[in-house]
Parts: sequence; structure tokens; C-alpha cells
Amino acid sequence: QLQLVVSGGGLVQPGRSLKLSCVTSGFTFGGTSMALALQAPGKGLEWLAGITSAGTNTSYSDTIRGRFTITRDNAKNTLYLQMNSLKPEDTAVYYCARGYGPWADFSSRGQGTQVTVSS
Repeated sequence: QLQLVVSGGGLVQPGRSLKLSCVTSGFTFGGTSMALALQAPGKGLEWLAGITSAGTNTSYSDTIRGRFTITRDNAKNTLYLQMNSLKPEDTAVYYCARGYGPWADFSSRGQGTQVTVSS
């Protein structure tokens, strides 16, 4: 059974950092590219980043490039998003999915985590 569970969200002040984790099961994580997206209140899903199966290639949206870093640990079947210099507009629910780019399988995205950036 496919499971994708993102955790690590919370309330944080602007300029601070958070690290999200996406724990997965039910598929061959080490052989699968992965992606992250967010959904802000009242808006649709927005692709943020992708990473290839071995972690050798990454891609980022313009809104987060230089602030966020996507990584993975294939031994732990876990995907990570290090979020630095957080802004109020980063407030959203964050999800992970199988795939690399905006075409990733977000229809099977699983449980997300709320990140709220506010002073």
C-alpha cells in the first residue's frame, strides 16, 4: 500500500528554518524520482522541487531556488526539504509525490504537513 507522509511542519517566524521529512512505503523508493509541492490556502497545488532516484539531479521552482534544498536518504525511504529564510508566502500545506517535475503523481500525494510562517 502506497504511503507518503510529510512531517516537520509548524509555526515559524519569518527568516527562520524548518526541515520537512517525507516518509514513504509501498513502492521502490530508491528507484523512484520524487517531488515536493505546496498548496496555499484557497489555491491549487504548486510544484516546488524534484530529485532523481539516486539524488544526483535536482530541480527547483523559481520561488524557492536558493532558499530550499531537496535531499533524500534511500536507506530510510525518506525525502527531505530543508527550508531556509522562510517567508509568510511560504505558508501552505506541503506534500510529496512520486515523480520529478510538475507532472509528478500528486493525485497520490498522501498526507501533508502545515507550515505557517508568521511573526
